[in-house]
Amino acid sequence: MTWLIVVISVVFAVSALLTLWRIITGPSILDRAVASDVLLTLVICALGAEMAVNHHTRTLPVLLIVAAVGVFGSISIARFVARKDNVDR
Repeated sequence: MTWLIVVISVVFAVSALLTLWRIITGPSILDRAVASDVLLTLVICALGAEMAVNHHTRTLPVLLIVAAVGVFGSISIARFVARKDNVDR
């Protein structure tokens, strides 16, 4: 079980680093937005894995708040980009 936790942690860490790289060097705001969504999804998955491994649900409210922040952030960025595209035309 311990080696499985280590493998999962390494996969999450590598994925988070690659996602941070995309956020920093993304060529457009949409690439950065998608990478931010992926990073929030990774956080949600890591919290869910921690809850499953330790057999508790104490971090469930944090998980729900992170999910809500992701949804509202994506909607805000989409509205900003749509408004910017309409102004440019």
